[in-house]
Amino acid sequence: MTNATTASPLRQRMIEDMIARGLSAATQRGLIRACKLFAAYLKQSPAEATADDVRLFQMSLIERGLSQRTRH
Repeated sequence: MTNATTASPLRQRMIEDMIARGLSAATQRGLIRACKLFAAYLKQSPAEATADDVRLFQMSLIERGLSQRTRH
């Protein structure tokens, strides 16, 4: 999916976990895209996120009208 030398440790771990779970390449791309959106919302690494950060991000997605499937 991505070159291990260019991926952050968090991204590399995420990719390894998705591969271990047998997720398709399309699903992996979608999850990475969602993680990028979350990081942009936080204005910091998702590794620093709290449970409250996740909740507030989910609430912002609801306000934007995104479906439940998109929010997971």
